[in-house]
Amino acid sequence: MGGFDKERLARIKGWMQGYVDARKYPGCAALIAQGGKEVFYHECGLRDVEGEVLWSRDTVARIYSMTKPVTSVAMMTLVERGLVHLDAPVSEFIPGFANARCLVPGAVTLDQVEPCAPPTLHQLLTHTSGLTYSFNPGAVPATMAEGKLDFGPGQRTLAEAADAIATLPLVFRPGARWEYSVGIDIIGRVVEVISGKSFEDYLVDEILGPLGMDETRFAVPEGARDRFACLYTPLAGDSFDLNAVTKSAETLRQADDSVESPYLTTKMHSGGGGLVGTIDDYMKFVDMLRAGGKGILSPHTLNFMMRNHLPGEIASMGPQSFAEQPMEGMGFGLGGAVVLEPGRARVPGSVGDFSWGGMASTFFWVDRQHDLSVIFFTQLSPSSSYPSRSQLKALVQGALR
Repeated sequence: MGGFDKERLARIKGWMQGYVDARKYPGCAALIAQGGKEVFYHECGLRDVEGEVLWSRDTVARIYSMTKPVTSVAMMTLVERGLVHLDAPVSEFIPGFANARCLVPGAVTLDQVEPCAPPTLHQLLTHTSGLTYSFNPGAVPATMAEGKLDFGPGQRTLAEAADAIATLPLVFRPGARWEYSVGIDIIGRVVEVISGKSFEDYLVDEILGPLGMDETRFAVPEGARDRFACLYTPLAGDSFDLNAVTKSAETLRQADDSVESPYLTTKMHSGGGGLVGTIDDYMKFVDMLRAGGKGILSPHTLNFMMRNHLPGEIASMGPQSFAEQPMEGMGFGLGGAVVLEPGRARVPGSVGDFSWGGMASTFFWVDRQHDLSVIFFTQLSPSSSYPSRSQLKALVQGALR
């Protein structure tokens, strides 16, 4: 472990400030640890542009899909205890999936279906289940959008949303393709069924509490509301509309505020995208992945999670969907992407890097070759707006000795 060139590491500050000065991001923070010890932290900009409130280290942010690795760890705690196995069909836990059906190839309407096997828990965890997201192309995503079935914050419960998803056809036969989906939300519901606890209670008991992640929850904690960031978008319409061509005249148009946000009162425990929290809280989780479990999971189970679980790279499985990572040179483990070949991914990094991001442009990765844990926080949706993730990886790799 050779450490960092401090002058090169300091380049990250100017890069972050550039995003803020160009009004691409409202504010942002980056935190880097090596061997479990902090080597870099910087913040700049605002968490509330209209109120001119500075971004601070204790800012509470929406981490969206960076919830997925947490949910995947929760599932693996049950697997380690022999309470479930990954090849179990989801219909064992959510009966609505028992008579599963999938769209026939080329289908354009929801009635063009054929019977199929229910997806397994492993397929749900790896986005090979046949489920999808409302922002992907096709008839099922359009129906999900109409019914607001992306497990977003609100008064619908996890059980209610999972049962609703079970009534829709799968977009392909389980195992046939890779498509970014609500599969890990369904995993959250499975955790509830097996444990007999609400999903948040299970996370608090088994992961968030033991790691001291006391400000990471599905609803903004009461004592943290004055530190909750606003969400911004460069789009004129829905900040989750990945196919939007209409940009706003204002690059930082507010999409969700900190005073009336649904995250203040939500009942939804979205395992795919619902957690909010601080950068230091999330570092406790990321460093647990780097360090081999810290009692949450066995290091052998974590090694298993951070392997590629696909037949090849994501791109080889015919994806037609958005994803939080490149698809070439990348595999997918349980809850996150795995670098198979940095050259094909076209982003400097190490083979085996494990990472994922969230729709508000947050990002993390673990590089066990260099003993690194890296997190980037901001609040701009969609995350496909700017290439900040590949740029940050290049900056960090360029600073390693």
